[in-house]
Amino acid sequence: MNRTDRLYALVEELRAVAPRPRSARWLAARFEVSARTVERDIDALQQSGVPIYAEPGRTGGYCLDKARTLPPVNLTPGEAVAMAVALHRMEGTPFRSAAGSALRKLVAAMQADDAAAARDLAERVHLLGGGPPPPVPRLVSDAVAGRRVLRIRYADREGGATTRDVEPLGYVGKETHWYLVAWCRLRDALRAFRTDRITSVSVTAEVPAPRSLRRADLDIPYGPVRHLTLG
Repeated sequence: MNRTDRLYALVEELRAVAPRPRSARWLAARFEVSARTVERDIDALQQSGVPIYAEPGRTGGYCLDKARTLPPVNLTPGEAVAMAVALHRMEGTPFRSAAGSALRKLVAAMQADDAAAARDLAERVHLLGGGPPPPVPRLVSDAVAGRRVLRIRYADREGGATTRDVEPLGYVGKETHWYLVAWCRLRDALRAFRTDRITSVSVTAEVPAPRSLRRADLDIPYGPVRHLTLG
């Protein structure tokens, strides 16, 4: 079990038995780690705002205040990333830090596999500039999460149109438009497609082999590229 899954499981274990405590030794045996690792995990959860407190005594241990925490949240990976994009609009406001903390708590309360999928999707979203990007067509906005090959009709800057099969890899957003970053089979290379120039989209049944998207792969001449984070 990786650390992210273990942190989630620790919270759910304490929630299940609350208000009774679980000792560090019991939790260590349950998750097959050392008691010191459990203590570090509990400290990390407390620092992130999870209401866990220590109950002293021979029968004491760690307790979770169920009244101040959320049960598992049925937030989809796409919804979590949408909230992270919305936070981009709050940059420079007095509430940016609080909003980021709220998002981290929501992600921590998600099902472990959904939270992992949300983090993977967030790593494929990059932002340029400080203002909010415009809306994206629905089929394009679902492209990366859907993990299927798209057939698009695309108009270049001169107005010439081509039909291409592309493997969606991520997004780059700026104040005036979004790019869909994808592997273009017509050009056999990575390409960034302005979404306002995609005139039609159809989703195929093909699921391509996974491809990575590194920041070094993004070659859009418009200032520094900011990586999206979940809070």
